[in-house]
Amino acid sequence: MHLCGATCAAALFAIMALTFFDVIGRKIVSQSIPGAFEITELLMVAVIFAALPLVSERGEHVVFDSLDSFLPSWFSKLQQAFIHMVCAAAMLALAYLMWATGNQFAQNGDVSAQLHIAKAPFIYGMAIFCAITGVLHLGLVVKPNAALAEGEGAAL
Repeated sequence: MHLCGATCAAALFAIMALTFFDVIGRKIVSQSIPGAFEITELLMVAVIFAALPLVSERGEHVVFDSLDSFLPSWFSKLQQAFIHMVCAAAMLALAYLMWATGNQFAQNGDVSAQLHIAKAPFIYGMAIFCAITGVLHLGLVVKPNAALAEGEGAAL
C-alpha cells in the first residue's frame, strides 16, 4: 500500500509543479509548457488508479447507510461480504480488460497526440492497480470490518 500512496503523492506533486511552472511561463514569458495538458491527463490516471486500493483498504467509498440501524448485525456482515465479492469480481474483470487493452495499445504503438508518449504503460498501470484493489476486496470478504476507517460506518 505504500507504493500506492507514493505513486499518488508523486503524481499529484508533479501535477502541481507542472501547473505552477506552466502558469508562470504563460504569465511571465507568454509561453506555456508544450504538452502540459497531456502530461496532466496521464498523471491524473496515476492519481486516480493508485488511490483505488487505498480507498478500498480504508473503507472510504461513498456509503448509503440510512437503513443500517434497522438491520441485524448478521445481515450487515453478510451484506458487506457480498459487496466485497462484487467489488472484487468487478475490479479483477476490469484489470483483465485493461491488460488486454494495454496489449492492443502496445501492438498498435498508440501514443499521445502531442508528445507521442506511449499509452500502453499507463493502461498496464491501471490494470495493476485494479488487480490490487480486487485482491484487497477478496481479503475483505473474509475480514469485512478491516476496511472500517477508525471506527466509522460500514466499509461500503
